[in-house]
Amino acid sequence: MRLAVVLAGCLLVVACATRRSPDASVDALMARYDGDGPGASLLVVRDGVPLVRRGYGFADLEHRTPASPQTDYRLASVSKQFTAAAILLLAQDGKLSLGDRARRWLPELPPVANDITIAQLLSHQGGLVDYEDVMQADTKVPLRDKDVLDLMAKTDRLYFKPGTSYRYSNGGYAMLALIVQKASGLSFQDFLRVRIFQPLGMNDTLAYVTEGPPVPHRAFGYSEEDGRWVRTDQSMTSAVLGDGGIYSSIDDLARWDAALYDDRLLSDASRKAAFTAKTRTDDPAVEYGYGWRITGDSVWHSGETIGFRNVIVRYPGRRLTVILLTNRNDPEPYKTALAIARLYR
Repeated sequence: MRLAVVLAGCLLVVACATRRSPDASVDALMARYDGDGPGASLLVVRDGVPLVRRGYGFADLEHRTPASPQTDYRLASVSKQFTAAAILLLAQDGKLSLGDRARRWLPELPPVANDITIAQLLSHQGGLVDYEDVMQADTKVPLRDKDVLDLMAKTDRLYFKPGTSYRYSNGGYAMLALIVQKASGLSFQDFLRVRIFQPLGMNDTLAYVTEGPPVPHRAFGYSEEDGRWVRTDQSMTSAVLGDGGIYSSIDDLARWDAALYDDRLLSDASRKAAFTAKTRTDDPAVEYGYGWRITGDSVWHSGETIGFRNVIVRYPGRRLTVILLTNRNDPEPYKTALAIARLYR
């Protein structure tokens, strides 16, 4: 009997030793970001408690600055949830209505855009032509949101009748940033700072403009070319704020995530509006709300731009969130975030 107990104990030890802990499994999934290349910052938080909070690789290769939980990455399209929140805050304030036509606020838009509403811009149902497709190929000065409006003003066609279909629209979110400015009387970056970032203690988060404050703890973007990493931090569309110009860290995004569970910022009605599907997307498994994709029990958004790939995946019913920010052009992090989330079910 004693020998059997000893043998059973040995088998248990062996089994435990061969079964990875979630922590070790996370590091295995994140191994490609570790080492001497551009890296990543990862947060897993459940019930407000960080289960994983760490950096991998480097935020700045030239200065050998390691990535950390405080590192600020360009969020790219993860920024859209903040643009949507700004619009929802102004609707709460009674400064605008989601049913307003966009041309009420931006009369420079062409007559063909007359029926597009703010709600349709939020859910990518406006049909605006992609500004990247109509900007000059030899553009030398980075575009800003107002430049996108100028391009739209000269474009007398839509992809479809507003409200009848879906097409992801960076230009639509640039228009939303300009509407925030018109309705609030503040610049877009100042509105975000005063109404969202400061109240939530997101002190290292900002919509970056060259004439404004520098990005603290900044990560620089890189792309792999011929087996080596080359800094590819900005493009001619990087200065457009509404669709992707926010920098933030996993520590600050933890504060944002917490605020999405209560009414400290957005009302119950506003949060419900953001997280309720308004349309199906190009992927039949994915729907879109206001600044958020919706898949099963998750709400999420990815962000891709030159030198950065990011994702935030929230499981509100489980109060679990995975945030993965990276300063490299590859790999796309969504599947990695899903794999990490599965470790904590």
